[in-house]
Amino acid sequence: MPSTVAALLGALLWAVAMGASALTGLWLDNWETPEKIRFVVLLYAMGAALAFPFGLFAARLLSLGRPSEVAFAAAFICLLATTLAFTGGLFALQYRSYYAEWHAEAFTVLWAFELVFTSLTALYQFVVLGVRLYFPLGFIALAVASVWFAHQQR
Repeated sequence: MPSTVAALLGALLWAVAMGASALTGLWLDNWETPEKIRFVVLLYAMGAALAFPFGLFAARLLSLGRPSEVAFAAAFICLLATTLAFTGGLFALQYRSYYAEWHAEAFTVLWAFELVFTSLTALYQFVVLGVRLYFPLGFIALAVASVWFAHQQR
């Protein structure tokens, strides 16, 4: 198990790095609505903060007793996957809450279809439009975090 301090401090640093990456991407795209910029940056930071402890735990689990190259790869893949999953999940929740006004009564068959397809559409849009906000700073932070993790495992 990762220590509580490592998980909390790492989550804070990871959130700052992913939020900064999103902010940089939005700034380079010349977004001019500060409210939406704040919301997107907060969404990316929250997704990263939630993802880091899970990614760290999964990477430690996969790299137990293995060489540092395996630890690097485990951290890279686990942090990448959990960050995308949590941020995409938060994006889908927000997307769903926006469109819920026009959906059928809760817990009906039609509502279930609308929930599934709205969530799938949100995840598709996140993959197509949202993942680019992780480049280049998020990718650099991912590499640095993976090197740190591999160094810690020695």
